[in-house]
Amino acid sequence: MELTHLSKATAKKLKLLVERIEDSHIPPSMLDETLNIATWNIRDFGKRSRSELAITLITRILYQFDLIAITELRDDLTDFKRVMHMLGPNWQFVISDWQSDFGGNWERTAFVYDKRMVQFTGLAAEAQPDRQKVGDQYVSEQSWWRAPYMASFKAGSFDFMMLAMHARWGTRPGREQELASFGDWIKSRWIDNADTVFDEDLIVVGDFNIPRVGDRYYRALTQSSGLQMPVALADINDTAASAGNKRYDQILHRARHAFSYADQGGVIDFAANGLMAALFDDTGIPESKWTFELSDHFPLWVQINTNNELAILNNIIQNE
Repeated sequence: MELTHLSKATAKKLKLLVERIEDSHIPPSMLDETLNIATWNIRDFGKRSRSELAITLITRILYQFDLIAITELRDDLTDFKRVMHMLGPNWQFVISDWQSDFGGNWERTAFVYDKRMVQFTGLAAEAQPDRQKVGDQYVSEQSWWRAPYMASFKAGSFDFMMLAMHARWGTRPGREQELASFGDWIKSRWIDNADTVFDEDLIVVGDFNIPRVGDRYYRALTQSSGLQMPVALADINDTAASAGNKRYDQILHRARHAFSYADQGGVIDFAANGLMAALFDDTGIPESKWTFELSDHFPLWVQINTNNELAILNNIIQNE
C-alpha cells in the first residue's frame, strides 16, 4: 500500500487506525505456513461516493489480511476500483454479479486477495437453492435474497473453497428458514455428495445477521451443515459498530483431517474509545454518516495453517 502520496491530515488519521489495528494483535502471516483470512461487510460499498479518507482507511484494513470476503459491495464499482488501485499490483479479486431488486439490495460479493500469499485456482460460482420439477419447469421453493458466492483458492499445501453469504436482515420473516436452507444445501454438497465437490475443505464466511452464537439462527445454519466455529473466535461477541453485542458475522468451516487454525482470531474494533469521532469529527461529515464512510461492521479474522504436509502423511499412514 502506497503511503507517500498522503496529505499530513490523512496521515494523522491513518496513524490512529494503524494503532488500533496493532492493538488487535493480528499475527503476521508466513508464506506457505499461515494465512490471515477475514470477512467484512463494508456498509453500502458503492451506493454513494466515499471520501478519500474513507477509501484510505478501508484500504489499510484490507491490506492487513491475505484474503478477504467483502459483502454488501454494490453494483457501482467505482470506489471498489479506487481501493484496488491503492492496494497495488499484488492484489487481485474475484467478484460476483449483482441482484437488481430490493431483496438483493443491488449487492455483489468480492474475494480480495494478495497473490503473493494465496492463488485463485479456477472455480467461482453463485450458489443456488435446490430446485424441484413443477410441470415442465425447475423451480426452487426457497428464496435466498443475495446469492451466496464461492471461489477456490490455494495457499501453501492447503487448497480450499471459500463460500460467502449475506443473509436477509431485520425482523422480516424467513431469515431462519433461509439460513436452514443454506445449511441444507451445504450438507447436500459437502456431506451427501462429498466426492463431487471441487474441494472438501470449505470455509464459510459472511454476514449472516445472527445476533448471538448458539441462538436459533446460528443453529439453523450449522445443525445440518456441520459447520464449526474456530475456537479462537468463541469469545467474540460483537462484530457490529453500532448495534452493540451482535455477532452478525461468522467464519465457519467443514474440513478434512488436514485443516487447522493457528488459534488466533478476532476483530478490528474501530468504534471503541471514540476512534470514529477522532477519524471523522473534523471532516464535515455528520456523525450519522460515519458508518457509511467506514462501516457498521467490524472485520472478523482468523489465521489458518497452510502447511499441512505432516497431517496429510499421517492420515495416509493411519488409513492404509
